[in-house]
Amino acid sequence: MEEELARLRVVADYQFGRGAGELLIPPGSTLERSRKTGRPRHIYHQGELVASYRPNDGLLTLTIAGATRLANLPGLACYVVASEEAVEFVEEGKTLFAKHVVEAGPDVRPGDEVVVKAPDGKVIAVGKALLSSGEMEVFQRGVAVKVRRGRARHR
Repeated sequence: MEEELARLRVVADYQFGRGAGELLIPPGSTLERSRKTGRPRHIYHQGELVASYRPNDGLLTLTIAGATRLANLPGLACYVVASEEAVEFVEEGKTLFAKHVVEAGPDVRPGDEVVVKAPDGKVIAVGKALLSSGEMEVFQRGVAVKVRRGRARHR
């Protein structure tokens, strides 16, 4: 299992930036496998779900707990900062529209897993980017991030 966790740390480094693997999947983490296929499914640390493995593309999806671990990673590649007026809605799991994006990581591409932050840096949601970072910052219409889970629903 430790060999598989090491491989997943490399995936996290690739997906979220150097150092993400150790923050997201520190020593002592455990892996839950699919009953049908035996493939990795969920990654836990100290009993808390931090990420899930997507077998269709080999990448990870984050939980709020996992995103919180990565939020202050220097060089975090996949983040979006929502405007103060959108924070409450996004925390409830609602979509983040482009006009409410204050900042986005420079390398965000459509389809990327992103950490959505409030202007003060607090993690408020996780989801999938539907626009590139440049488009998010310029466009005034359209969905920027399809939120999968907001902090309010995590409680």
